Amino acid sequence: MTSSTFPPAALKQIVQEVATLLKERKETISVAETAAGGLISATLLSFPGASGYYKGGLTLYTLESRIAYAGWTEAFLKDYKGPTPDIVSGLAEHTRKALGSTYTVSESGTAGPTGGATRNRTPGYVALAVTSEKGTVTREVETGLGGDREANMVQFAVEGLKLVRDVIKGEGKL
Repeated sequence: MTSSTFPPAALKQIVQEVATLLKERKETISVAETAAGGLISATLLSFPGASGYYKGGLTLYTLESRIAYAGWTEAFLKDYKGPTPDIVSGLAEHTRKALGSTYTVSESGTAGPTGGATRNRTPGYVALAVTSEKGTVTREVETGLGGDREANMVQFAVEGLKLVRDVIKGEGKL
């Protein structure tokens, strides 16, 4: 039997840590991701025993999907300026309420290769949020990977799972 190349090496260690914490604590997680394209969910599901801790996930890549599945209205679109901590907080809170998980992780970023002129539209920028009954923690990260779309997507997933780990361990700010 050959070893799989999924999840990517950068994700294997952090998912083992997060999944083990969730299983030991008998807690659950859900996911609302955009630029990571489902990598956070797929990585969580790659760990044995996922049915005990994974409640579900949404890939909310388009504004239309956010209207259909994340409680957005046309009013959200009027002032939309790309990924921000407020945006991912709202996505996480809506998803957690809908799925009843202990935690929800959300991310939105600019994977590249192209982007825009503002910080949050620069390739490698990601806004992250983890919400629980205790509140919501956000983090902004710039990967430094330029316009490497695939590398940014993997790093967005890594950073999202790191934030989950930090919140579970009580090291994330609430």
